[in-house]
Amino acid sequence: MEDAKKTIAIGCDHAGYPYKDRVIAFLESEGWTVRDFGTDSPDSVDYPDFVHPTADMVESGEAQLGIVLCGSGNGVAITANKHQGIRAALCWLPELASLAREHNNANMLALPVRFIEEATAVDITRAFLAASFEGGRHARRVGKIACG
Repeated sequence: MEDAKKTIAIGCDHAGYPYKDRVIAFLESEGWTVRDFGTDSPDSVDYPDFVHPTADMVESGEAQLGIVLCGSGNGVAITANKHQGIRAALCWLPELASLAREHNNANMLALPVRFIEEATAVDITRAFLAASFEGGRHARRVGKIACG
């Protein structure tokens, strides 16, 4: 990706909030421009309110990638994947993040913060960013994901 186009969207709920700043600091250290859609406190919130604008930015092309965080990662991944142009992958290991990009052309990463350490969240994010779509036989499969 070109440096001028290195924009990433991020959103989380109250459970994901404790890791968000560390992930943002890592992204910025890698040269990414971060669009933060919140939340900005540990107070209870509804994750779709933060995931939908994050996914909208990726789906529109204003951001190249997105990251969403919540306790299990499931709610944010399910919500993001309701968007037609989103392929959000729930990852708890760096290897899963690499494969999600390489084989599934994932454009959003969902992190389950109650099941991983903060340093692991950064390692998963690093792996997600470092990988790229392999195309080939995977392109055919990714092409069959969309409904409608």
